[in-house]
Amino acid sequence: MTRLNTFPLSFKVKGKRIMIVGGTDEALNKVRLVAKTTASIEIYARQIETVFSGFDVTVFERPLTAEDVSGVALVFVADEGPDGQLAMAEARRLNIPLNVVDVPAECDFYTPSIVDRAPLTVAISTEGDAPVLARLVRAQIEALLAPGLGKIAGLAGSLRHKVESLIHDGAARRRYYEDLVSSSSVERAIEEGRGGAEAEKLLASHVENGVGQGVVWLIGAGPGAADLLTLRAQRLLQQADVIVHDQLVPAEVVEMGRRDAEQICVGKAKGHHSFSQAQINTLIVRLASEGKKVARLKSGDPMIFGRAGEEIEALRKAGVEYQIVPGVSAALAAAADTATPVTLRKVSSGLVVATAHGADDSELAHWAALAETGLTLALYMGKSIAAETAGRLVALGAAVDLPVGIVVNAGRPESRSYAGNLGDLARGAVEFDDGPAVILIGRAVAHGEWVEAVARNAESFKVA
Repeated sequence: MTRLNTFPLSFKVKGKRIMIVGGTDEALNKVRLVAKTTASIEIYARQIETVFSGFDVTVFERPLTAEDVSGVALVFVADEGPDGQLAMAEARRLNIPLNVVDVPAECDFYTPSIVDRAPLTVAISTEGDAPVLARLVRAQIEALLAPGLGKIAGLAGSLRHKVESLIHDGAARRRYYEDLVSSSSVERAIEEGRGGAEAEKLLASHVENGVGQGVVWLIGAGPGAADLLTLRAQRLLQQADVIVHDQLVPAEVVEMGRRDAEQICVGKAKGHHSFSQAQINTLIVRLASEGKKVARLKSGDPMIFGRAGEEIEALRKAGVEYQIVPGVSAALAAAADTATPVTLRKVSSGLVVATAHGADDSELAHWAALAETGLTLALYMGKSIAAETAGRLVALGAAVDLPVGIVVNAGRPESRSYAGNLGDLARGAVEFDDGPAVILIGRAVAHGEWVEAVARNAESFKVA
């Protein structure tokens, strides 16, 4: 195991002085970093070559003296001249932590890339070896942490003494703080200026019941590729006590949750339902009523063929808090896989998302008319009746040469596609690969990048 050459820590600078020697852009970069603190910042340079306006700093445009260095908490040197040499010598003599810009060997400490959610901070350091990598990692963490997280941290700090006086058990206090920092109602209340009242209400619930209010997050897992999961979804999965997931959600997405989270598969594979919808409704209500944070993980988007409406109704009836997290729906993933503009100026003015299962002739006649006017149809869950549906659309007025594109396992590495027309589909020319399929029908489909799909047809699909 590689050992660290530095020890990460947070250095107190409240009420202290920080010295920056230099008047160039390198000094300005350090100012941007330390200006996030409450320290008094002093800049020393014989000539100021950049602009420090907008920062709460004191600028001394003169030669540095040894007396200037005395009593400072940290010294940053961004000057190779005599002032920089003096600052380095005095910092060494006085045992003041020193950072010399772009000279790692002379540094007592390194300046990390910082994610600022004050009072919460995350620092990323590579010991000076790869600062660009540290910045890239910082960008990823910035995206993961909600902007209001710092306010929640501050609220938790302000309640510490009261929480300790009311909840004496350490584990029970931890549960309260976990609920506080992960509660969407507290987050909303902070934005509305009533965060304190909502936190007090949550505290009273914990004191009275020994457990906080549960919540259900209806999360769209997207079409299956882990990197198409939204940042919000990923953050909530890490907070969930229980993950209730569908059959089509890949294991690697489920595993993005907390390691100790309970995982319950309520899969609905074709022709086999391990849980009825009523049982799923009862399950998520019960888990939330026990004070648990429940991630109800659905393939695609929960509001598109995810039966979220029934689950929302059950949660509302039980008085359970819920939140909906959108996901990338399979139709949009299919369009992205094939660069198909499902809406296109002067070609397609809209997109109709539907399921072929259970559709009657009046619905199909409506779809046929819409397709003829230029709208794109995206049909879900129609593999087994694709030929029949296409035939009925043709019989109801849709043109046999209407472009058709089919994507199986859209958005995944194993995505496969087929391009043809409605007549081909109607005569049963396509035998689908395994996996969920989206059938795109409409003139806009012809504007997608289906050349590879046509070339792959012999491999991807059996074409009669």
